[in-house]
Amino acid sequence: MILAIDQGTTGSTAIVFDADGRPAGRSYSEFTQHFPRPGWVEHDADEIWDVTLRVGSQALDAAGIDGRKLEGIGITNQRETVVAWDRETGEPLHRALVWQDRRTAERCDELREAGHEALVRERTGLVLDPYFSGTKIEWLIRHGDVDPARAAFGTIDSWLIFKLTGRHATDYTNASRTLLFDTAKLRWDEELCDLLEVPTGSLPEPCPSAHVYGNTDAFGDSVPVAGVAGDQHAALYGQACHARGQGKNTYGTGSFVLEHAGSERPAAPEGLLSTVAWGVGDRVDYALEAAIFVTGAGVQWLRDGLGIIDSAGETEELARSLDSNDGVYLVPAFTGLGSPHWDPYARGTIVGLTRGTGRAHLARAVLESIAYQTVDAVRAMEEASGVALKELKADGGAVHNSWLMRFQADVLGVPVVVPEVSETTALGAAYLAGVATGLWTEEGTREMWREAARYEPRMSADAREGLLDEWRRALERSRGWARNQPGEDG
Repeated sequence: MILAIDQGTTGSTAIVFDADGRPAGRSYSEFTQHFPRPGWVEHDADEIWDVTLRVGSQALDAAGIDGRKLEGIGITNQRETVVAWDRETGEPLHRALVWQDRRTAERCDELREAGHEALVRERTGLVLDPYFSGTKIEWLIRHGDVDPARAAFGTIDSWLIFKLTGRHATDYTNASRTLLFDTAKLRWDEELCDLLEVPTGSLPEPCPSAHVYGNTDAFGDSVPVAGVAGDQHAALYGQACHARGQGKNTYGTGSFVLEHAGSERPAAPEGLLSTVAWGVGDRVDYALEAAIFVTGAGVQWLRDGLGIIDSAGETEELARSLDSNDGVYLVPAFTGLGSPHWDPYARGTIVGLTRGTGRAHLARAVLESIAYQTVDAVRAMEEASGVALKELKADGGAVHNSWLMRFQADVLGVPVVVPEVSETTALGAAYLAGVATGLWTEEGTREMWREAARYEPRMSADAREGLLDEWRRALERSRGWARNQPGEDG
């Protein structure tokens, strides 16, 4: 059996997968979100570690096994969140800066205006945006009282690898999200590290995704930590998108469309990212990506921020209670806009409100915004690749909302396909660990993928384009809203 740790933005999940790739035990726990200033988002790395240990043990209990039955442990994680810890004591030196954090927006502007974005795009496939890890590390050094001479920096996978095995390492996929990693040469780029004043010696050792990182006895026996990948790369692997041109969308806190781009690194098209898909043995595959920052987080906002729902599942019934959206649109740019717009100064906007607007309209507007943002991302990817999407493989928590999946198929105009195991992020991490330890072959993991549901589009082209036109009008209202506003940069 394989234990997969899925360390997400708002909580951590642990799933035990059996020899057939089916879930045998599961546990989940949320952890604290810290918002010290507008646009700032932080996590407590020690709390994440404590939650990881707890859900891992609970998942084993739910499966009725202990560590002695495990063949390996896979890790998948929120990718661009940065942890700094003391190399000697292992204690965190600052709260983790979360991928949603926008405090380095002005610094990214400075770097762009100084002409550095072309170099960043060429070496990393990314854009200069506070979403990525590099300027967060620079901020910790400049403003967070973190001494790089004693600090180890890493993304969340690196933090968990260190806590489990004592090794300071990361995998290629997470390294490729830092603004500091040459994705062609698969090493830290000295020029980019110098640009952000990050010592290469403070960064983790990059390794393949299917790789034995070390052993841990955290769950009762010596078990290899053997598969590591950023959440979206793991989901692409778990969706069996192992061939060029295959793609998926993961609906989580944000949503991420990835398309397998083959073994040759693609140029990064306008509005999209080029990234490492994974490393298996000596083979490295690449992907094109569209990153959407707020989708499931919008539903969480309805629950925790506004208090108009008690659970995410209520949104489906509320959306069904309306015959249409009545002209109400919500752009959930709470932390800016990602692909294909890349506007860190956009902010959340609601348009079309009337006296008759109620909580059902807000719930439906949040769900519709998830689908509209996905359409924007897919259209940009189709334009860049010249290949029309034939179907969208979908995974993540939102696939349990059948209203949303139906609406997504309608506004996208192609079928949306849901796999039997919807938590393909964890499944991909398990597959990578299983391949690394010899439990499975890659061909065997592809044969394990099973379709559970298919949603065919039913909406007319005219109705689809009418909705999308109104969405674009609302989108423009949100653009650039927070530029020159106080509290947006530190």
